[in-house]
Amino acid sequence: MEAANHVGSGAHPCPAPEPVQPIASIGTLGRHLARRLVEIGVRDVFSVPGDFNLALLDHLIAEPELNLVGCCNELNAGYAADGYARAKGVGACVVTFTVGGLSVINAIAGAYSDNLPVICIVGGPNSNDYGTNRILHHTIGLPDFTQELRCFQTVTCAQAVVNNLDDAHEQIDTAISTALKESKPVYISISCNLPGIPHSTFAREPVPFSLAPNASNQLGLEAAVEATVEFLHKAVKPVLVGGPKLRVAKAQKAFVELADASGHAYSYYVLCVLPERDLLVKCLIWVGTYGLVYICLAYCLHFLFPFFGIERLSSCRCFISIAFRYEFQMRYGSIGWSVGATLGYAQAAKDKRVIACIGDGSFQVTAQDISTMIRCGQRTIIFLINNGGYTVEVEIHDGPYNVIKNWDYTGLVDAIHNGEGKCWTAKVRKEDELTEAIATATGAQKDSLCFIEVFVHKGDTSKEVLEWGSRVAAANGRPPNPQ
Repeated sequence: MEAANHVGSGAHPCPAPEPVQPIASIGTLGRHLARRLVEIGVRDVFSVPGDFNLALLDHLIAEPELNLVGCCNELNAGYAADGYARAKGVGACVVTFTVGGLSVINAIAGAYSDNLPVICIVGGPNSNDYGTNRILHHTIGLPDFTQELRCFQTVTCAQAVVNNLDDAHEQIDTAISTALKESKPVYISISCNLPGIPHSTFAREPVPFSLAPNASNQLGLEAAVEATVEFLHKAVKPVLVGGPKLRVAKAQKAFVELADASGHAYSYYVLCVLPERDLLVKCLIWVGTYGLVYICLAYCLHFLFPFFGIERLSSCRCFISIAFRYEFQMRYGSIGWSVGATLGYAQAAKDKRVIACIGDGSFQVTAQDISTMIRCGQRTIIFLINNGGYTVEVEIHDGPYNVIKNWDYTGLVDAIHNGEGKCWTAKVRKEDELTEAIATATGAQKDSLCFIEVFVHKGDTSKEVLEWGSRVAAANGRPPNPQ
């Protein structure tokens, strides 16, 4: 095993940028936005500076409960906000107009696909430039500044363009509320000359942010429970399947309790890993999947537990738990997502240690923000799987385009580290070397970012990936329907 241990000047929680001159943020748009982010649970905002957002960034820095995390590029800032939202329930990123917005939009689309409330904030042109014939930098050379907005309309549930202060308060609050209610990203553009201007609509202390609770239709809930009970009465060997809406409804714990109380086999959407009680499926109950009727799991449990005849629930044995979470981006599947998402998740879950398995092809897309992980003092363990190419694509449709240039991955991370912060790297080629590396990462280097490059054969993959690849290939290769 080859290893490199570098401990530099010491790592600290992601440092705030250099102090800025005091600003009169009380009663301003910038102050209001900063306080709203804090109120909804955001403590870290991922950003890339640009001339249109610099004044806004000053106000975010001035908020003592907010930490600004500078990222290497906008795509990673968006991925980080995605990862942060998975851990915290909501995330935020700040970029500049068009060149930043159209870079981060790929990450925002992924967050939309996975039902994650991400507040995407863009520093926009000076309010005086709207409605003129001026051609500005960071645009596509047209006086119409709505091109970015139009792009975001399909991947966000709400959009707000703030270029005057009279309704800025309402626009910001509405967008944030919509993100939390819909569990989807939103887009907020703020003109670069507005963040520091006092206005009567921004009170010295903002009115506390609150969301009206979602009211369920009582008759619909009761009908759903009755239908479920009737369905179970007729079932021979039912299986409960938890869908992607469990996270949105914050119903993971309730689903596990329902599964334990019923004693039925269960699975979780996408992973579909069944425990020992796996049975021949003759009945499927989908909980938290997409459909026309949405019901409250807690409500259902109240009525379903007596049906199962169980008074006291056993402890949770499912992987869906507060102590352990497994995250990946299955549906959208954007290559490179894992690096930025790892950064964001680790920043949100400072009391936990994140373990990331990242393919070499994916790493080559977004590797730069390893530097941000080190700068923030994160203790993540990263296993870089070096198999020389895009393994998933190989299983779908092989070709020379799936072979990538091999990098000295640990050498790259050592260069990024550059003696600042805590970082440890290792290359492993054998099983005993991997065991030793894991022992070091969890022992002597437990306070460091640990990067372990694992060399594997390009054909070394699971049977599930093989089957998935063949199914995708078959689906992609279907001939056109007759006209």
